[in-house]
Amino acid sequence: MAARAVFAKMNGLGNEIIVADMRGRADFVSAQAARALNADPATKFDQIMAIHDARTLGTAYFVDIFNSDGSKAQACGNGMRCVVQALAAETGEKVFTFETVAGIINTQEHADGLISVDLGKPRFGWQDIPLAEEFHDTRAIELQIGPIDAPVLHSPSVASMGNPHAIFWVDRDVWSYELDKFGPLLENHPIFPERANITIAQVVAPDHMIIRTWERGAGLTRACGSAACAAAVSGARTGRTHRKVRLTAPGGDITVEWREDDHVVLTGPAEWEFSGSFDPATGAWTREAESAA
Repeated sequence: MAARAVFAKMNGLGNEIIVADMRGRADFVSAQAARALNADPATKFDQIMAIHDARTLGTAYFVDIFNSDGSKAQACGNGMRCVVQALAAETGEKVFTFETVAGIINTQEHADGLISVDLGKPRFGWQDIPLAEEFHDTRAIELQIGPIDAPVLHSPSVASMGNPHAIFWVDRDVWSYELDKFGPLLENHPIFPERANITIAQVVAPDHMIIRTWERGAGLTRACGSAACAAAVSGARTGRTHRKVRLTAPGGDITVEWREDDHVVLTGPAEWEFSGSFDPATGAWTREAESAA
């Protein structure tokens, strides 16, 4: 039987994260373990960030990412901030380079405690997102939900931040939409062969938007870092916002900058809640330490 692994229950702007320390091990977090942890109210999460030994020269660690339904995720900006905070507290280092299935990610913890994650370059080609059919202009694709003559949501911008995103632009309060009802239908729409993260976005100023996200494989979430990035770049790409924007999610505010070098940088907080140990095969776990907060 493999030894139990240490984990930290954290959150990034309310995005519930488990950071699992899998360094020095040959085993992996199983889908069964992910589902078991999510079924327990104490460890219910949006993503598991499993830290493994580096696979590529020049990187510190490889990070494997799981959704709460046990499926794999390619990217999670809020989760990466939690990983950085956990490792910075352990090592004293402030700058880390990670590898994920979506590519190389550079990160930094700042003196004020906020953490920046460079999620790389967005992709807008229909085959890169991916979509099931060709669209020459992904700033607005033909997709709607509701009556044909009066759709509730329509014409989303689509983009990849290492994972697929659809951004539906709305003029009224994002809370007036039944995202819990529409989210699952849109996530699993045939146009998205790898499913998609679904975000409703209201632009209130060129440097500020309000968003709510239905996260692929996780459902309604208080925050989704890669969705915030996708919304920010799509806002700038469609002329709705500047290239640096504050996004207000249910969990709070975060800043995204689409730099001139085409990289997208997400900056925000991370918070430790408690730590424990768990069986990566089954998800059975034990609490070890509580936050003083």
